[in-house]
Amino acid sequence: MSRVGLVVVSHSAGLAAGVVEVAAQMAPDVVVVPAGGTADGGIGTDFDAVTSALERAESGAGVVLLYDLGSARMVAEMAVEVADDARLVDAPLVEGTVAAAVAAQGGADLDDVANAAAEAVGMPGGPGAAEGLAGLDIDIMGSQSIAAAAAPAAPVEVTVPLTNEIGLHARPAAMVARAMTRFDARVTVRFGEATADGRSVLALMALGARGGDEVHVSAAGPQADEAVRTFQDLAARDFDE
Repeated sequence: MSRVGLVVVSHSAGLAAGVVEVAAQMAPDVVVVPAGGTADGGIGTDFDAVTSALERAESGAGVVLLYDLGSARMVAEMAVEVADDARLVDAPLVEGTVAAAVAAQGGADLDDVANAAAEAVGMPGGPGAAEGLAGLDIDIMGSQSIAAAAAPAAPVEVTVPLTNEIGLHARPAAMVARAMTRFDARVTVRFGEATADGRSVLALMALGARGGDEVHVSAAGPQADEAVRTFQDLAARDFDE
């Protein structure tokens, strides 16, 4: 299966590599390539490095580029102009890359991966920001999710204990988000007064649910039962940690 690739353009080679490392933990089957620093190892951006990264990230489904600062955008724009099936996205570098990587892992197409990154704009990244993220919807299911939202069946609701040590941190949140994209169902996870779309890794992380906490999971749609059971199974095995 060809997945959309990602390129992280940064003034710092270390920063680009670090963002790629985080994204790889969330989306192990997605090619995420760093393009940071100048050719001589300094701070800056390099057109040849970005175009080379684009070539390495392309597997047939297109590439999304993200960048850190203004001059990196200019270099990325030039690289996109000479590339096929590439999109440059304005988004927070870390949050946007993570959101795009999870969408690509789930099999989203180029436009939907770019949209997933763009929807991270302005979204705070810490656990205390769950309320601001409650409405975040990274829709990588297209019309299928619309059908699920309109399904008249009563939602399936369960309370799920988190027995892993850290709770819904980065890797478990990504695992849940990837799993929920497989189902024709609208999944909502609630912790306290905050809620998160089950397909949104950023929103799930922002709930701040830790080991020993309980989350309330509800799902509506034709595959609501399967979605809820999958969430329970993931939590029961401590998200493979």
